[in-house]
Amino acid sequence: MNEFVVVIPARYGSSRLPGKPLMEIDGLPMVQHVWMRANDSGASRVVIATDDARIQQAAENFGAEVVMTRADHPSGTDRLAEVSAKLELPAETIVVNVQGDEPLLPASAIDLVAERLASDDRASVSTLAEPIHDVETLFNPNVVKVVTDLTGRALYFSRAPIPWDRNAWKTQPPTLLETDAWLRHIGLYAYRAQFLADYVNWQPAPLEQLEQLEQLRALQYGHLIQVATVTSSLPGGVDTLEDLERVREHFASRAATRSEA
Repeated sequence: MNEFVVVIPARYGSSRLPGKPLMEIDGLPMVQHVWMRANDSGASRVVIATDDARIQQAAENFGAEVVMTRADHPSGTDRLAEVSAKLELPAETIVVNVQGDEPLLPASAIDLVAERLASDDRASVSTLAEPIHDVETLFNPNVVKVVTDLTGRALYFSRAPIPWDRNAWKTQPPTLLETDAWLRHIGLYAYRAQFLADYVNWQPAPLEQLEQLEQLRALQYGHLIQVATVTSSLPGGVDTLEDLERVREHFASRAATRSEA
């Protein structure tokens, strides 16, 4: 496997759940669980990127490498670019962005997105997708859809239900999806370091602003995005207190199963 670096952005000031990287799950701060998952992957280096001294202290206490970043980045990709520059990563280095609120993310998904980018020398970015099986998901604007070419490169991302079945859906939306023609985008990304350096100098693109999808900036500036399709759904991250309780219950259930074995 090609070498790659994992960067874990961890902000304290979440609007919906302030301080969530330090919230305890199974006796450890959430960000430590994410760091452990990343270390289980094939990454040659795992770095936590934060703008908060409390997260820095906690991360250094459990042995993580920490890079302090500015607090005013407009996007996570801009923060990743700052980290890449500070680490002086060579242009072709693959950098995987693992969010600090994904304590259940399997290491295999991290490896997959890195491998997908390494397999296509012309691509600047890679990401993941999974088949959509129900109409509600397909027509939900909060679920991002992606269409790819025959080599797995993204043609477009949208909040709309794409592709549109012109013949079958002439008069009304479907009640059942007959095939796996539709893909839900999963927001796990790998980037080449040179792409990150270039990205911060680009103005937001028109399609990006219309759809409110950051990945469309890469496509409008002519960069290729590889998409790997996973066969089973990845566990969700932690955005709310309900999510946090769900994850805590998962760890508690797993601990109970181990004690019974």
